[in-house]
Amino acid sequence: MTSQIKRGHAHCADPEQAADTLYQQLWQPDCTLVLLFVAPDYQLDQLAAALQRRFGDIPVVGCTTAGEISTGGYRHHSISGASFAEPDFFAVVQRIDDLNDFNLSDALGTVMSARHTLAQKTGFALDRRTFALLLVDGLSAREEQLTGRLARALGDIPLCGGSAGDNMRFECTRVLVDGQFVSASAVLVLIATLHPFEVFKSEHAIRNGERVVVTEADAERRLVTEINAEPAAAEYARLLGVSLDRLTPLSFAAHPLVLNVGGVPYVRSIQRINPDLSLSFFCAVDEGIVLSGTRAIDIVDNLSRTFGELRSRIGRFQIVLGFDCILRTLPLQQSDAINRLSALLAANAVVGFSTYGEQFQAMHVNQTFTGIAIGHGAAHD
Repeated sequence: MTSQIKRGHAHCADPEQAADTLYQQLWQPDCTLVLLFVAPDYQLDQLAAALQRRFGDIPVVGCTTAGEISTGGYRHHSISGASFAEPDFFAVVQRIDDLNDFNLSDALGTVMSARHTLAQKTGFALDRRTFALLLVDGLSAREEQLTGRLARALGDIPLCGGSAGDNMRFECTRVLVDGQFVSASAVLVLIATLHPFEVFKSEHAIRNGERVVVTEADAERRLVTEINAEPAAAEYARLLGVSLDRLTPLSFAAHPLVLNVGGVPYVRSIQRINPDLSLSFFCAVDEGIVLSGTRAIDIVDNLSRTFGELRSRIGRFQIVLGFDCILRTLPLQQSDAINRLSALLAANAVVGFSTYGEQFQAMHVNQTFTGIAIGHGAAHD
């Protein structure tokens, strides 16, 4: 089967020129979806209007970033993207607003509507031929609830995605849907294809050393007050063997905590220390759970092995839609590892962005690379 995926990248700052470049690179006959990952320093309203004028009725969805991943690896102050065309790919887009009030009934209705529309487009059964992509306002703090409810509604359809960023300013993150960049919203895309694909995750922080118990927390606010019945920040510093005044954002990035669920690790990353020595996390942490310290393994070798295992199952990649937590690369900025990692992404056809969190199946995670790898051949039953 031939590919009907195009990849693109624009780095010009002018919204009209950027839209022109993306249209030239991504438009194709029977285009069913355009995905864009956009640096937050663009004039977003002007860019959205320019894209709307060029792509017309073709659904264009995406989000703002903490860095882009293009055909050349890591990029900044740019736009990376991809387009998909029928009959190899069929897509349905569902906008989700009012994230605070999005319940299981809403999730079931959203998924049922998307499945019905998708089934009318395709000439094949959706089972094992469909995956879900979820992009969310990265400052909404609603990813856990949203992802969990959508995963229940999706059933056997695998889910993957990322939380929008704003270059570590933590002021405003947006998703692109219906010709607008909007906050407090998410976009769910169902994509059906006869090409082989696999939803995956990879993390280079592995469990190591002492386990600790969260003894007081507010999961809704992503706040941990006590660990082992001690002030959370003080106990975290003890776990690392450093004094409180030595803890920095780089400490958090280099030494996240990890939760094991059924033998599968899910990283829980710390955002900041608060004046009362509580810890704010990038995802919900429930009272009573057991967390472990971590140690880092080589991030490039780890992701390279992941890609190798995927290729052994689905063959050579057409594209990998990749969602890479910004905390994975922060500690690497002054090392050669960032260049090696960027080259690895380019060599494996990755298009995506640096995120404020990742979605994988029913979980919202941190410090993880999640993705959807799509192979060239026809899928096998």
